Amino acid sequence: MPHASIDAYHAAQAPEDRAICDALRAAIDRALPDAEAKVWHAHPVWFLNGNPITGYSKLKSCIRLLFWSGQAFAAPGLAQEGSFKAAEARYRLAAEIDPVALDLWLAEARVVQYDYKNIMRNRGRLDRLV
Repeated sequence: MPHASIDAYHAAQAPEDRAICDALRAAIDRALPDAEAKVWHAHPVWFLNGNPITGYSKLKSCIRLLFWSGQAFAAPGLAQEGSFKAAEARYRLAAEIDPVALDLWLAEARVVQYDYKNIMRNRGRLDRLV
């Protein structure tokens, strides 16, 4: 189901999932106020200079928070996701969100970035930006 906005994405979620999404969005907006937020590939994603930084999506049993460059973060607690540099955290309840860990990951997301914006142009090669 396509969502025209992040608000519409949240409205389509079950109450507990919506609570998780609301908490994640508030933390992300607070930590990355200069990021562009939009629904991208049907999920809320935040971009800095056109590069995807973080976002979340509804999976069958949870909400997945994804950091595109999270495997390079020093702060612990994220699990590897996929074959590039992404890492994730999964939540079934809003109470599972550790605000200290989330703030650390968001701070790192600003300073640890790989060039996903140009991954097609670079034929799948990811270069470190910052």
